[in-house]
Amino acid sequence: MFEPRGPSPCTLLDDETLFGMPIWVKRDDLLHPVVSGNKYRKLKTPLSALAESVKHANLSSARSPKIITMGGIWSNHLHATAYAAAEMRFDSHAFVRGHAPMNTVMLDDCRKQGMQIQYVDREVYRALRDDPGHWQTLVAQEPHCYWLPEGGSTPDALAGVAELVDELPFIPDVILVACGTGATMAGLLAGLRGRGRVVGIAVINHGEYLRNEMSRLLCQAGYVDYRNYQLHTHFHHGGYAKASPELHKFCGNFMERFQLPIEPVYTGKVFFALQSLIASGDILRHEKVVVLHTGGLQGARSGL
Repeated sequence: MFEPRGPSPCTLLDDETLFGMPIWVKRDDLLHPVVSGNKYRKLKTPLSALAESVKHANLSSARSPKIITMGGIWSNHLHATAYAAAEMRFDSHAFVRGHAPMNTVMLDDCRKQGMQIQYVDREVYRALRDDPGHWQTLVAQEPHCYWLPEGGSTPDALAGVAELVDELPFIPDVILVACGTGATMAGLLAGLRGRGRVVGIAVINHGEYLRNEMSRLLCQAGYVDYRNYQLHTHFHHGGYAKASPELHKFCGNFMERFQLPIEPVYTGKVFFALQSLIASGDILRHEKVVVLHTGGLQGARSGL
């Protein structure tokens, strides 16, 4: 398994004027130069398990295992998976929402790592999201194929995320995190084991269904169905991969002030929401707050 640089640092923002209180940032964007943040943590357990199964099966080099997954044209998950698969000498195949003329530098990166890109329309993409076995109707059946759903959000992913909590210098009152599929937030709940609370910022529109997703993942992974969390669904700024002018301005000012890279798809929405949650009293000024920087800066390359 490819290794990170080491436990990511947890740093204190050196200027309290923006939020009016001390804010710690878990810099998971620094975990690995390519497979950063929650993408590394979510891939760690399932890919390690796949490597072990291949080892025990004594699979020949002529029959490399294949990771099959899905994502958009600026997917952090696809970018991380392509690199991880290449490092582990696995094949990889991605269903990408879009059509053949559409291309991005992110997809070019994936191709350079050997990932096969297969474009699918919205209907097929929706079927892949809703039916875990639908991919089997779209590719030739081969031995040792491993399906990773959108965002790598499997029950196995939670264990890698849960490890993050033990790396913190203290158990915070609040961990604030972007929420796209629910797996990272569920993993943090698993790691906290009922201590403190997780505050999730849904980066997608109509994100209430994420509550059920978190419960499902926790239960399937064998954890308690923890409920020490709050999910805020009104800070999406138009939906996934969308951003308001106000959010763009905030991200620019934030990066200039703190010299900390963020983007408007995930982490930018979290820091933007933090201001409002402190002002409204949802987060109290005496509480110890850690913001999880989940890495994944492909959105910054998109020019969004």
